[in-house]
Amino acid sequence: MPELPEVETVMGGMRHSICNKLIDRVQVKRRDLRIPVNDDFAQRLTGKVIKSLKRRGKYIIMELEPDNLHIILHLGMSGRIRIFESSNNKDYEPRKHDHIIIRLKDGTIFAFEDPRRFGLMYIASEKDWRKEKPFISMGPEPLENWNAQDLLTKLKNKKANIKISLLDQRVVVGLGNIYVCEALYYAGISPLRSANTINEDEAERIVKISKEILEKAIKAGGSTLKDYQHTDGSLGYFQHNFAVYDKENKDCPKPSCKAKIKRITQGGRSSFYCPKCQR
Repeated sequence: MPELPEVETVMGGMRHSICNKLIDRVQVKRRDLRIPVNDDFAQRLTGKVIKSLKRRGKYIIMELEPDNLHIILHLGMSGRIRIFESSNNKDYEPRKHDHIIIRLKDGTIFAFEDPRRFGLMYIASEKDWRKEKPFISMGPEPLENWNAQDLLTKLKNKKANIKISLLDQRVVVGLGNIYVCEALYYAGISPLRSANTINEDEAERIVKISKEILEKAIKAGGSTLKDYQHTDGSLGYFQHNFAVYDKENKDCPKPSCKAKIKRITQGGRSSFYCPKCQR
């Protein structure tokens, strides 16, 4: 599943190509996504202008004018956005899993492709989307107002391990499995530690290092694993910088450490860590 850096990268590609453009035609080829697409989806979008894009966690919110409508987009496990600008829209050929196709007035084509259909694209109610599920219960954005004191407060009563706790969207949004593995490695903290044993210095390290890793991943265009690609079909390359993720039985990156990276399963997801460097 795309994580925060990948979603941020996709949103950047979308912003460049579709913002301040009029929606001319919408085709819904399949409605049974994770949240069913309403019958009036195409009608409500046609004639609207895509005013702005923002990200909340792993969701992309598209603001439309007039009427202050918002499209909520989530890529799910295998979803991706393909965009063909007016200069190259003749290259667009509909694919089997292009479930929603939006054609803009200038000729740009925006297609939401999702083979596994765990993604979603729906119109939020006319109320403030921030006060609706899942957004109302979300924790802070890691690159904005997240700090060590907030993290400590959220962890103090948690008996779950720190790895699972950092994936809890109520604690902090968007970190994702890959980047939590990497952050805990650089912070020297075992993913097996109980969350309520994290002290102030460790919380400071987790927050600082998480921010640094996310910023580097965004600059690298995210990590290309399995289905993830940019809106233009190009690939991210942060996966070449992984220290521990997907490195089972490889040497720890630290020259002074001779341990092998271990892989365990936590909450149904793979965790990679150095048993010597992470305590």
